[in-house]
Amino acid sequence: MIAVMLAVMLEDTPPSRDRNDGSGTEEQSAEDRDRIADHRDQTSEAHEKAAEARDDRAEARDDRAEARDDTTESPDQTVDELAAGVAADRAEASRDRRGAARDRAHAASDREAAWSDRAVAAGERVVSSIDALTGLHRRDAGIMELEREMARAKRTNKPFVLAFVDVDGLKGKNDALGHAAGDHLLRQVADALRAHLRSYDLIVRFGGDEFACGLSDLEIDEVARRFAQVNADLAESQQASVTVGLAKLEGDDSLENLIDRADAELYKQRGQRRRV
Repeated sequence: MIAVMLAVMLEDTPPSRDRNDGSGTEEQSAEDRDRIADHRDQTSEAHEKAAEARDDRAEARDDRAEARDDTTESPDQTVDELAAGVAADRAEASRDRRGAARDRAHAASDREAAWSDRAVAAGERVVSSIDALTGLHRRDAGIMELEREMARAKRTNKPFVLAFVDVDGLKGKNDALGHAAGDHLLRQVADALRAHLRSYDLIVRFGGDEFACGLSDLEIDEVARRFAQVNADLAESQQASVTVGLAKLEGDDSLENLIDRADAELYKQRGQRRRV
């Protein structure tokens, strides 16, 4: 029965997918590796059970051999036949123990492979959470981080400000100079945000030309000052700018509420700049 279980598990184990084959995202690859790790853990457990069963058989054979050793005469067997039976039992017990040792080695190997698969899956999840162009959090991963920081701010009663950032004129730059120029501008904006926000502030590539930033333990005036520095940096180095909408966390705000308010403030700021 245990041998059948092992065969079925090994047949059902999905093959490892090459990340370069273009067949799926890094997140899908990580999920595949987790499934493989789960199968390896199950196989390891089956090997352990097989080893235990072999040990039980070996112990039973040793007990039978000892019983035969204690038997000096038998109506059915001669002394030589009894001795041969004892030797056969001990040989079978020895084979069972060697088999158990192999099963445990396989179990250990499966556990190590499962650990390795999970470590690779974790690495792939980190890669899949990072925007390749800017090196910032991707939207899905960033949303989870923003929600975590909001929850911490509510729990500790500390201020939290969400900044919604839109890169001015990106479409025009793409149309006039090509997408390589637009990509360069996005990287420069990301660098300026990193330069003027704190190392632990959250910066998320939210959309094509949009960024969302979460700043804890700062009041809104200080956050506005930091983004003024971002714009001063961009104006000097890139002749570029961003429009920023700020919203401070209040009461039972959800992230969606906060984004909506920050987005509305962004459009208000943009409208005021156009009227100037």
